[in-house]
Amino acid sequence: MSGLRMSAKVFAVAALLGGIAMVLASLSSARAQEAAVLFRNVRIFDGKGSALSAPSSVLVRNGVIEKISTADVTATAEVIDGGGRVLMPGLIDAHWHAMLVRPTPAAALGDVGYNNLLAGSEATATLMRGFTTVRDMGGPSFGLKRAIDEDLVAGPRIYPSGAIITITSGHGDFRQLTDLPRTIGGMLSRMELVGGSMVADSPDEVRVRAREQLMQGASQVKLTAGGGVASPFSPLDVSTFTEPELRAAVEAADNWGTYVVTHAYTPVAIQRSIAAGVRCIEHGHLMDEASAKLIAEKGVWLSTQPFLDLSGAAALGPSEQDKMRQVVAGTDRVYALAKKYKIKTAFGTDVLFSKALADRQGSMLAALTRWYTPAEALAMATSANVELLSLSGLRNPYPGKLGVVEEGALADLLLVDGNPLENIALVEDPAKNFVVIMKAGKIYKNRFAR
Repeated sequence: MSGLRMSAKVFAVAALLGGIAMVLASLSSARAQEAAVLFRNVRIFDGKGSALSAPSSVLVRNGVIEKISTADVTATAEVIDGGGRVLMPGLIDAHWHAMLVRPTPAAALGDVGYNNLLAGSEATATLMRGFTTVRDMGGPSFGLKRAIDEDLVAGPRIYPSGAIITITSGHGDFRQLTDLPRTIGGMLSRMELVGGSMVADSPDEVRVRAREQLMQGASQVKLTAGGGVASPFSPLDVSTFTEPELRAAVEAADNWGTYVVTHAYTPVAIQRSIAAGVRCIEHGHLMDEASAKLIAEKGVWLSTQPFLDLSGAAALGPSEQDKMRQVVAGTDRVYALAKKYKIKTAFGTDVLFSKALADRQGSMLAALTRWYTPAEALAMATSANVELLSLSGLRNPYPGKLGVVEEGALADLLLVDGNPLENIALVEDPAKNFVVIMKAGKIYKNRFAR
């Protein structure tokens, strides 16, 4: 009996301690929810317009912009005096590969634990460059996204695609010739096991692979409709999936209320994708007038990148470098056609296998001023990119307004030392020029803090 009494006492003490812990946790959570930040004396670029606001105050509470006013705002909050600096939305990269920025192509198929830690480090660096949201266009980023969302790792919001869906020999098929022939229904290759890409050679296989990515939390599904630069056995001019195969993915995504994007450079790949119901074309650097007109007429998005040099070529083989030269040569044309036909255009960088190139993420944004005004370029990387993200519907992992500085919007904000509407080169040096970086109302960088 004495043992039973002792057990009862232990249980009672444990319950009491547990109750205290719950109360403390609740109080801590309540304090976190009540935490507020007040930006004073800032001029606002709202993500859409072409001019700055008058000096204003912006109150952030519970991760949301609660109030914007040109009058003084009084609140119990941490106060940041902007000193007339520019407050703008966090930047968005619509074509990012969170798991594939730093490893080499071979290392990406190696140690999963190490690659996740590497990607975590890069995610923090991405956020510190002012990119508070990325749309991940292929790779096993679901775990990284969860770690960021749970605040285990500092990083941007991730809209994941999961594994790239490709065909045998298509862009994204990184198997070696020694891995052939593929046994249908047999063992998966290493690239498939790590979740980098999945091979699908029929409508039924495409349907399965698309559903698998959606099951894991994909906000959109990506297929490669044509050849690509980085894949060793994928000529740039080749068209890959058939229209029924593409349509199978579109149907699967549509059933989940979201959409399909395709990697497509050539007119055939673009036109076949649109015929199948794809809602966003990635790249498009080799498109022609007819393809551009079709994209515009159908209201399809073009997510393209300002590839202007061969900075990433060192990580590639000779044949891949030749393909990169062809893509770079098409950059001026794709932006000219996008402007001519008023195509809905998103900004992304598509950095692969190069930390040095990732460090130039802001420089790639600034390069858009070759074709656009600074205001247009910054709007493309904020509010316009959010329009594209919104195509994911109920699969949107971050419901709420992003990419703008408005009352009720999610508080992803940058305080810039200078006016990027006059000097967009400021985004090229975020370490120097981004004074405050905030995501979801939490400050990740504050140069004013002591």
